[in-house]
Amino acid sequence: MCGRYYIDDDTTEEIEKLIRQAQEKLSQKTASALLQIQKTDIHPADQAPILLAEGGAIGCAWLPWGFPLPQGSGKKLVFNARCESAAEKPLFREGILHRRAIIPASAFYEWDSRKTKYTFRSKSREPFFMAGCCRPYQDGEHFVILTTAANNSMEPVHDRMPLILSKQDAVNWILDPGRTDELLKKVPALLASSADYEQLRFF
Repeated sequence: MCGRYYIDDDTTEEIEKLIRQAQEKLSQKTASALLQIQKTDIHPADQAPILLAEGGAIGCAWLPWGFPLPQGSGKKLVFNARCESAAEKPLFREGILHRRAIIPASAFYEWDSRKTKYTFRSKSREPFFMAGCCRPYQDGEHFVILTTAANNSMEPVHDRMPLILSKQDAVNWILDPGRTDELLKKVPALLASSADYEQLRFF
């Protein structure tokens, strides 16, 4: 699963590269959204920059993370969706069909059964792109992150992980509905990880 992730200036640069790979220039709205990105952790319910279809191209917007649930349901917010079943569930179906999103990040965090915190990054240390989808609410659109079965780099810590896509697959996820089923079955690339106690040794 994914319950917290990190963005920074490198995230901004990778967003620009991805958009320019798909089209020649950024819209004014997207350029303004990118200027708001700062180094920070993103938690469920936070506003975060995500990539969406914008008039046949790709744009960036700030949306809240998580779908609010009705009172009395036992949970206030759903912030992840299983890619194996999301297209069949009423809460996510329309988003998978018509409002797919990409969530850029420089790292995400996961905790093992002993509550040890691990940071996961791409092996190249470059930011990466997580698949997601959106749903409209009275206060506007919200997004969730899609998760898939853990790959070999994630399995020692958790049995789920974000559905991470390459740049080209990220573009296709947003713009090409004919690729949706195929991309939902993608196995993410292996990641680099480090535990908090390992990171502290370097300070």
